Amino acid sequence: MIFSPSEGIIKFFISIIGIVIIAIVLRELSHIFIPFIIALFLYFFFEPLNNFLETKRVPVFITTLIDIIITVVVLYSVGRVIVDSFIQFSEGLPEYTKKLAEVIRNISKDIGIKDPFFRYFSFEKLLKTIDYQSLAGGLFTSTIDLLGSVLFVLFFFVFVSSGEKTIYQAIKKYYIKKRVKTNKLESNLTEEENEGIKNEFELQLEKKKYEKEAELEKTFKEITIQIQRYIITKFLINLFAGVVTTIVLYFYGLDYPVIWGLFVFLFNFIPSIGSALALILPVLFSLVQFDGLTSSLIIFLIMATIQTIAFNMIEPMIIGNKLNLNPIIILLSVLIWGYIWGIIGMLLSVPITAIIKIIISNSRSENLIFISEIMSQKN
Repeated sequence: MIFSPSEGIIKFFISIIGIVIIAIVLRELSHIFIPFIIALFLYFFFEPLNNFLETKRVPVFITTLIDIIITVVVLYSVGRVIVDSFIQFSEGLPEYTKKLAEVIRNISKDIGIKDPFFRYFSFEKLLKTIDYQSLAGGLFTSTIDLLGSVLFVLFFFVFVSSGEKTIYQAIKKYYIKKRVKTNKLESNLTEEENEGIKNEFELQLEKKKYEKEAELEKTFKEITIQIQRYIITKFLINLFAGVVTTIVLYFYGLDYPVIWGLFVFLFNFIPSIGSALALILPVLFSLVQFDGLTSSLIIFLIMATIQTIAFNMIEPMIIGNKLNLNPIIILLSVLIWGYIWGIIGMLLSVPITAIIKIIISNSRSENLIFISEIMSQKN
């Protein structure tokens, strides 16, 4: 079928309107979609373990319970370490604020700033303007929201784990029914001739069904393996970089190394921007703690080396070139998902974009292949 230019333009604008509507829905229902996406990531993360338990004939509900227990234990352990680190940080905060205020006053004098706010800078004056009652209320609300989100994620995870096979069977049934056509009997032939044609056709139909089932299963398997490979590899590499950063900064003597390691783990889900933040924050803190540029420069070099090895050498070697995303697409995905879901959207932007690229790169549609090529850094 040949479309006129006007029809093509109409289809283009309809597609744009559809994308905008989807973005608005995702933004307005973020409290539902964010836990659902995280639950999907958890499903792909645990899928190798679940397949192993399935081969041992472990019931599905026991497998799901094991996954939830592992998730809760890990979250509790990590959360306990993080909370303890932030408590220690808050205890030492007055001393660091005095040092930072002194640094700001000295810098303002050295560069000739005459504004009294900077010349006589003091955090005590700023702290007096803070409404601690509202701050405590906001912190309490945020904690409750976080716990609710975790429970929501686990709730979705249970249904994703138990309903995945049903969804796959429905897709398989639709796909095979669409691709395998039926045949009509000829009215001008005898009953015996029609019976022979029918038997031969049934054999061909079964063969086609088997071929299409094998093709669909292979495609789903490839997509699942690639998604698992990306999610698990990215998680482990970020974890490796965070742990190494924590250990190195601990032995160097920088305070609160767990917090800086956590920043490296989380922020490096956001390419470039996240890496820069994870690098700059501990360096700025070291300026306050050590009162000198030498230690800050050493910390800068240490963290830059760790991040370069982890994310510019190890990650491409393990993940390979299948997920080579165009830098422009990465930037757009961070901006768009950040607008839709805020900080969480920025953290999830690249994994979501990578998964979308994996799915469409396995398609045979010319339009989707074209989009996949645009998203790629190398063609």
